[in-house]
Amino acid sequence: MRREKYLSFKRNVTGFSFTNLGLFTGFASSVVSAVYSLVLFEIFKLFFNEELASSAVGIYAAIIAVFSMFVGLFSTEILHWFTKTKLLGIVLSFLGACYCMMSFSVKPGTFISLDFMAQFALTILNILLPLFMSDFSKGIGMAKLNARYLLWVNIGAFVAPMFAMSVVSFFGGNYRMPLLAAGMVYLSGLLFFKHFGIVQQDKIIKRVNMRKTWRALRITALSFFKKDGMLRAYVVNFGYYALRAMRLLYVPIVVIENGFSSETLGIVLSLGILPFIIVESFIGRLIKKYGVKIWLTIGFVSFSIFSILATFASGYFLLSLFVLWQISGAFMEACHDLLFFNDMPKQYQSKYYGVFRTSVNFPSVLTPILGGICIAIFNSTSAVWLITAVMGVLSTIVLWSRR
Repeated sequence: MRREKYLSFKRNVTGFSFTNLGLFTGFASSVVSAVYSLVLFEIFKLFFNEELASSAVGIYAAIIAVFSMFVGLFSTEILHWFTKTKLLGIVLSFLGACYCMMSFSVKPGTFISLDFMAQFALTILNILLPLFMSDFSKGIGMAKLNARYLLWVNIGAFVAPMFAMSVVSFFGGNYRMPLLAAGMVYLSGLLFFKHFGIVQQDKIIKRVNMRKTWRALRITALSFFKKDGMLRAYVVNFGYYALRAMRLLYVPIVVIENGFSSETLGIVLSLGILPFIIVESFIGRLIKKYGVKIWLTIGFVSFSIFSILATFASGYFLLSLFVLWQISGAFMEACHDLLFFNDMPKQYQSKYYGVFRTSVNFPSVLTPILGGICIAIFNSTSAVWLITAVMGVLSTIVLWSRR
């Protein structure tokens, strides 16, 4: 795929302009995350008892992850049909409209349909923003841009849960109302993006031949993994998101199982955002000076050590570990995908980024299965940290492999 040309844009638009969108996306996505599982739990309780409803939420989340993975694969074809500028406007509009409609008392089937539409748009959005930053990274570098973007995302993520719960309380325990706020934030992000004044020549939409499309996707995927360094980039990115998925899924369960209150869990989760905000304020400069591998290594190895300790820890020491290993995540967050951007020429990034992004969704499908097997074998939820310890070590080995 040829690198797209920009016919015009405002003189002050740089890669940092797109990092500022992180405040909108980080805040909105965290507002949704704060109530998303609770809304789904309420929906599934209409059909099942509480135990089955809880399981249904997990199964639904896995189905959404598979759907997002296929959307990521198809993104290459979608980028053939639309310019990135038009596509970003479309997906921000979709996200705003979908979440606003999901906030009302719609039927379960309608809510789920809107949710799939929102997940489609969200997957494309997460593909477009790094590509835009790469296109406008001249003289700055992707390391600094990644760090700045994630700083804004985490500032939004720090404030959003408290805001979401305040909205829930104001509306008498209605967990859907924060979704309306999220939709409005995405629409505000659309207005912010329109201010950049970016113009690209429209593409001609060709008739879709599904047989040729599937063949093109297969060829693109095989070609991606044959390129030097891309298998390593994929595995390392998979490793990062696998650790993240395990942490998000099992930390709340382990905290509650150890006898702590939901208020304590909220404090632990909020404190866990602070290392990301602090580290990402300077990690971009360190990555540019010392490279990517050293910080990924520190992140993976330290996470493995904390995981081994968490397997046997209890009480407040366990809570401190759950906060401390966020420092490991903070070192990795700004550079986990830089192996792709550093090794893949810019003219091919749009073509292959969709394939690479499946390493984000695939862990959300695989890790619950691995976690469930581990819990069944050892009869303890804390045993899942043995899996994260092994994942950290294996990711480090792949990171330093020659190919």
